[in-house]
Amino acid sequence: MAEEPKETKQGFQNPVAGFGVTFKAMFKKRLTEQYPEQQKTTAPRFHGRHQLNRHPDGLEKCVGCELCAWACPADAIYVEGADNTDEERYSPGERYGRVYQINYARCILCGLCIEACPTRALTMTNEFELADSSRANLIYTKEQLLAGLDEGMVDTPHAIFPGTDEQDYYRGLVTEAAPGTQRQVAVSKGEVPVSTNTSGAPAGEEAEG
Repeated sequence: MAEEPKETKQGFQNPVAGFGVTFKAMFKKRLTEQYPEQQKTTAPRFHGRHQLNRHPDGLEKCVGCELCAWACPADAIYVEGADNTDEERYSPGERYGRVYQINYARCILCGLCIEACPTRALTMTNEFELADSSRANLIYTKEQLLAGLDEGMVDTPHAIFPGTDEQDYYRGLVTEAAPGTQRQVAVSKGEVPVSTNTSGAPAGEEAEG
């Protein structure tokens, strides 16, 4: 009796093997995640929503170099840099990110942007709930991405730590805001300086004596 061709045997075994996987899965216990009632724990290095970080005194780490925007394969990041001044300083260096936007309707959360950042200003958090009912709401601005203030920080703009330069910040020599650090007036954001009267006191107040 002639032996059955090998191709014929394989043609019969392949569908049976495929159904075997199906039958095996039918009797497994179902795994149902109770989301959103029970939040899923993400991995420590999970790629979630971005965050713009600060130095320990509150100054921003972003220098407006736009390398993150160049590295983004989805063209989801938009950055506009501007120059710091002694009267209005947002970062220790010469420039800062005046406008920073990430479009999460385009972002694929690949992490190439944080790899390109030379100052570790941009990192990714574990936050993954980014869905929204409007495309406009998926465009996150700098105000939404900027990290909050911790103890020892002063909100920007404010002066650089006395006696230090930009390199000292990245060497970790600045650990908190200098005593007496005051927030400067953000003229570029439309804030108006407090006017003074002829006596030198703020407007609306009379000088003592």
